[in-house]
Amino acid sequence: MLSPPVKSAPDHRPRLVVLGDSLTAGLGLDVKDAYPTLLQQKLHAAGIDLRVVNAGISGDTSAGGLSRVDLALEGDVRLMLLALGGNDALRALPVEELRRNLSTIIERAQARGVTVILAGMEAPPNFGQDYTAAFREVYMSLAEQYKVPFVPFLLHGVAGVDRLNQPDGIHPTAEGARVIADHVWPIIEPLARVATARKPSGARGAPRG
Repeated sequence: MLSPPVKSAPDHRPRLVVLGDSLTAGLGLDVKDAYPTLLQQKLHAAGIDLRVVNAGISGDTSAGGLSRVDLALEGDVRLMLLALGGNDALRALPVEELRRNLSTIIERAQARGVTVILAGMEAPPNFGQDYTAAFREVYMSLAEQYKVPFVPFLLHGVAGVDRLNQPDGIHPTAEGARVIADHVWPIIEPLARVATARKPSGARGAPRG
């Protein structure tokens, strides 16, 4: 006689949601090598009881992230690493659309009492200096406007380094993902400690005051 399947216990830990695209999803990597998984390992090693939710979807633009942010913020979310814009840049989408989308995502998260960490992206130089500068400025100005912790460039130390990127020159290797995790960890760690010290918020998915 077959034994009934063992049900895993629900995970009630407060959450850190990483809202991103293929860089976050870990395209071309094992799940264990994606940088959100590495952040989970760092949290565990530091004794911080926070669950990392990888909300990265390959191909997502800032508009795509906006369309699913409410779902991503359901439950006891304390932190959100917002890492979108790479696909906006690759498609040369208008920077004002990027600004509006990221602004709305930040506002919806902050309305729920979620601490947002904004990770900047860079546009490819082939679209011209004006576009590249305007794209970079979006992240800088939003970080200032909303007073959010800021990682100026998610791929700092990885972009343009052959051995840290897959053959497409865009997506990091496992080693590159480790560099990303190491890069954002000093910003995430103190925020995670504060976030886990807070009491849980009210009703599931309801705005937090």
